Amino acid sequence: MWRFSSLRQTSRLTKHAVAATVATAGIGAYLYATPAHAMTEAEHGLHAPHYGWSHNGLLSTFDHQSIRRGYQVYREVCATCHSLNLVAWRTMVGVSHTADEVREMAAEFEYDDEPDDDGNPRKRTGKLADYMPAPYENEQAARAANQGALPPDLSLVVKARHGGCDYIFSLLTGYPEEAPAGVSLPPGLNYNPYFPGGGIAMARVLFDGLVEYEDGTPATTSQMAKDVTTFLNWAAEPEHDDRKRAGMKVIFTLSLLWALSVWVKRWKWASIKNRKIVYRPPPKN
Repeated sequence: MWRFSSLRQTSRLTKHAVAATVATAGIGAYLYATPAHAMTEAEHGLHAPHYGWSHNGLLSTFDHQSIRRGYQVYREVCATCHSLNLVAWRTMVGVSHTADEVREMAAEFEYDDEPDDDGNPRKRTGKLADYMPAPYENEQAARAANQGALPPDLSLVVKARHGGCDYIFSLLTGYPEEAPAGVSLPPGLNYNPYFPGGGIAMARVLFDGLVEYEDGTPATTSQMAKDVTTFLNWAAEPEHDDRKRAGMKVIFTLSLLWALSVWVKRWKWASIKNRKIVYRPPPKN
């Protein structure tokens, strides 16, 4: 009697466990298939189209010439409002510029140094170990210079925005000549369909021929947007190329070890798995 009660209890627990597993899997599938909205549909911007970025391939690396041109666009256009607080000068060495070029660029800025013996503050020229300077001293100064809007730091903006490079490129090239009929924006805002809500404080900043590339590349609006987006993607993920290179080494090594293990397994167990046990009865007298 005790055995049948125990079996019924075990069967009941098994059914409950199966039901809980199915419910959990269903909830997980629903959450995975249902997009998460951080805001209402009315506040969502136009979904950015997907572009074939050259560094998105499995074995593709950044276009380092594009990174160099993108830094030029950032320096001449974006750096007047936006900062790169998490990017050090030294990270650009061997990526887009030589060490001497980066030293010269860093030396164009002054940084706070240790005070002198009398406690007076001192300044020094920038070094490779310094981080790129911000255009404003503090948040209050940034808001005062931009009609109350705070220009975001661009160090991780590609990772921080849904759509990544596609969103940044679409935003920079998505300013229409005029806002569509029926769209009314508060004073100081500009219409951009890719920005949530449609109203953005930043006006269009890229125009054909705005910069003069040193390699002679035509500085069209789309070219500058593509280059600065590539640069910002590198700034957010400087380990991109090394990660893919290391990944290929790991895949090659694991594949070699897997093949070796298969060979050893077959070599060790072949004689045992192919063994045949035969019963030979004793001969009859």
